[in-house]
Amino acid sequence: MTTVLRVRSPGLMTTVQDLGRVGYQHLGVPVSGALDPISLRAANLLVGNPPDTAALEIAYQGPVLMVEADSVRIALAGASAPVEIVSPDVDGGSELLGPLQSVRLQRSQIVRIGALAGGAVAYLAVEGGFDIAPVLGSRSTYTRAAIGGFEGHALRAGDAIPLTLADVAERQEQMLPSLDLGPQKRFRIVLGPQDDYFTQAGIATLLNETYTVTPATDRMGMRLDGPKLEHAKGYNIVSDGIAPGSIQVPGNGLPIVLLADRQTTGGYPKIATVISADLPALGRLVPGANVVFEAVDIETAEAAARQLAAELAAMPERIVAARREPTVDEAKLMGENLVSGMVDAREGGGQG
Repeated sequence: MTTVLRVRSPGLMTTVQDLGRVGYQHLGVPVSGALDPISLRAANLLVGNPPDTAALEIAYQGPVLMVEADSVRIALAGASAPVEIVSPDVDGGSELLGPLQSVRLQRSQIVRIGALAGGAVAYLAVEGGFDIAPVLGSRSTYTRAAIGGFEGHALRAGDAIPLTLADVAERQEQMLPSLDLGPQKRFRIVLGPQDDYFTQAGIATLLNETYTVTPATDRMGMRLDGPKLEHAKGYNIVSDGIAPGSIQVPGNGLPIVLLADRQTTGGYPKIATVISADLPALGRLVPGANVVFEAVDIETAEAAARQLAAELAAMPERIVAARREPTVDEAKLMGENLVSGMVDAREGGGQG
């Protein structure tokens, strides 16, 4: 028998991602990986996986998946979304999965993940992960080169994603009482390495104005709209390395924050770099969200990275036993004729 998750509907943009393809940028291979590694780690933690296990990164609108395995354990973390579990063997039987908790599913059950709210991405982890061969040490999908993930592309209807485990043991399900994924008021940046290519007025504009995430944003880069940044020495440099969170400014003066699928080198000057501790929150932003920058020094950036690492290390201590609250499908309930049964019983009772 098969041991897969069958894709009935792929959602808007669903890809396999882990923590990235590290160590190959000098060969021109982007890192890729999760836009929000905090939520990826949380989803994996809930199903008992190592934090770097590949999961499904879901953007904006979730997929519909069928379990074709004896059983599988899943958990969703990140932006909130309705998660409906449908049991075809039960007439109209379905339930909603609560946020940040795991659940064990049986063969033929269907998972419907709706539209995301409060963020751009969420992560669906499965216990044991996916039985997919790594490419250059990672299972992350880099769609531009068609490498990694499931056959190098975003999920499509009919895809069968192989699972490592054909069956998972029954045990107490887990949950995280909360996960702080709220938007930040300001995103911290370290100026440079080419801030000298901008006028003082241009730097002041970056630090004092509000920018808006545009619909042209993707996994490669977040394009921002707002006041233009004034160049001092033109907008072309000899191509050099691109760090995560680099803020490039092309000739139109509008900043682009480079994200997980960023190119390895670039020839536009980089006015600043978003600190690593703030990148997960930036990766969660949806088009239309506001972005305000604040300059900090390297020591502050390093301290923030250490603080985030400590919080991630302490996350397992916050796991508790899940409380499965019974759910009621109100639409189905209202569609039933609950009165007729009482009437029929009364009428039948008079004929004894």
